[in-house]
Amino acid sequence: MSNDQKRAHDVFTAGISNGEYGLAPEDVVVMERGEGPRLWDTSGREFLDFSMAWGSCLVGHARPEVVEAVSRQAPLGSNFAYLNTQVLALGEEIRRISPASERLRFCASGTEATMYCQRVARGFTGRNKVLKFEGAYHGANEAGVTSLFPHKLLDFPKPELTSAGTPAMADLLLVAPYNDLETTRQIIDANAGELAAVIMEPLQRCTPPHNGFLEGVRELCTANGILLIYDEVVTGFRLAYGGAQEYYGVIPDLVAYGKALGGGYPIGAFGGRVDVMEMVNEHRIGGDDYVWMASTLGGNPISTAAANATLSVFRTPGTYDHLHNLGDYLRQGMRRVLSDRGLTGQIIGDGPLAQVVFSGEPAFNYRSTNKGDKALARKTMLGLFRRGVFLNPMGTKLYLSIAHDEYIINEFLNRFDDSLGEAV
Repeated sequence: MSNDQKRAHDVFTAGISNGEYGLAPEDVVVMERGEGPRLWDTSGREFLDFSMAWGSCLVGHARPEVVEAVSRQAPLGSNFAYLNTQVLALGEEIRRISPASERLRFCASGTEATMYCQRVARGFTGRNKVLKFEGAYHGANEAGVTSLFPHKLLDFPKPELTSAGTPAMADLLLVAPYNDLETTRQIIDANAGELAAVIMEPLQRCTPPHNGFLEGVRELCTANGILLIYDEVVTGFRLAYGGAQEYYGVIPDLVAYGKALGGGYPIGAFGGRVDVMEMVNEHRIGGDDYVWMASTLGGNPISTAAANATLSVFRTPGTYDHLHNLGDYLRQGMRRVLSDRGLTGQIIGDGPLAQVVFSGEPAFNYRSTNKGDKALARKTMLGLFRRGVFLNPMGTKLYLSIAHDEYIINEFLNRFDDSLGEAV
């Protein structure tokens, strides 16, 4: 191992500072800088970035407008833990484009945003249970990591505790299959009196919703007095400037944001109907109608200055045509590589997202996707990593950014082809 690798393994569990990746000790690298769609490690090796900080750098690394905005704000103060000019302007813009966000609060991550949405829903409805869709990730809170990568495939709606340390979820969480409206209906009908909320990624990971699925879930929630929470931490500002609400035309009661909103800086926000968001009004402290919410770093002027600059980039004409065209180009290219190799697989996704599933069957929810050849997927992703494509080899999800172009994608496709040739 190199000296940097030894240092990393001396300090961090598995040599990784922030979790996941699952790399062998000799594959761990230490990144030094990023620009646009590329990264460089401490040895000077260049990587094509198809993770983009798990999608948070949708504008690309070191986007000039973001760098300038942060540089202007830094001498004026990094955090006041209070209302400031940057967060006020950002909140006004989110409310303008997000129909669900009649009122807002800021926190420091998407994990916190989805956590607060669930807490507010429980407080508002007086009910304790939440329903999620199997395989969905809603941040590192307890519901987010339950039934995330289940292997027992229990009967619905029983959750599988896929992370130790989350015992309460056995009693507080119900699980339904994504894109199966009838099973979801049966679960809601049987548990409506206990359900505070349904939380969902409108586009679950890279799996698009079937026609009528989102509308059907919305109708079920409305009919049963259940709050619908959209986790737009990934879809927010990625599928359209107005996120999944704009793209699919279905409006939730609460919505959580993070990732791309911050332009690479830590940020989280959640919003909802006026009456629902009144639950966090501090004038209610001491009453049963109050939900505690506070965040030391939430809405800090550095992150929100970055976010304001990021949104200005997203508003540039042609941004979303560019992102969707890139995504189509990548997915079609990956399908072509599979076909040329004589391999069976699905390339799923929408917008600037793609995922390979090595299965001959359609991939429309967790269990159908889980039938894919995971060993081949792991070998392929590790092969890409070792060929200078930066991604998370524990999954097969790929993120594009505004900074990507067809040249970068073509280079990725060449390495994808080489990696497949080695893996099969």
